[in-house]
Amino acid sequence: MEYRDETIENEDFYQMYLDDLSEIVPCAEAEREILLSKVIQGDESSKKRLIEGHLKTVCDMASDYMESLVPAGDLIQEANMALMLAVDSYVEGDFLSHLRKYVYDALEAVVAEQKREDETNEEITAKVNVLQEVSRVMAKELGREATVEELAEKMKMTPEEIRDIMKMTLDAISAIGGEIE
Repeated sequence: MEYRDETIENEDFYQMYLDDLSEIVPCAEAEREILLSKVIQGDESSKKRLIEGHLKTVCDMASDYMESLVPAGDLIQEANMALMLAVDSYVEGDFLSHLRKYVYDALEAVVAEQKREDETNEEITAKVNVLQEVSRVMAKELGREATVEELAEKMKMTPEEIRDIMKMTLDAISAIGGEIE
């Protein structure tokens, strides 16, 4: 099976989405002002058109984050959700500024969350690797497998933390259907 570069897949998804959006007429300023006044009065069809007419705008905003580790689909989804929230929360003033704030805040949040997740995964991987190495060394020294308590003492962790790492290792092995080396 051939694997494609994630950047290419992101670009492909983004381009497919843009192609779909090309069939939707963006909101011009005059139309936007009319729609906004109707949205404030609670008109749902105007709300729908306002959202639809700004999908390309928020897609362009999401494209500013294509170099992040967040997949294009997730970026576009977050931008679209922020668009809906911006329309729902609009009361008065410059709609485009209001929209940009919502969208960029949402995109920054999803990028930050991905970064935290990646850092956590790296930290967990490092702990798993250290535990495996300590287990090997202790098994050789003791002539048997070390107990959870012995491993915890050696690694200056609690037995519960060791069990959690072991569980993550077993979950990873189950997920990939083999051994971690």
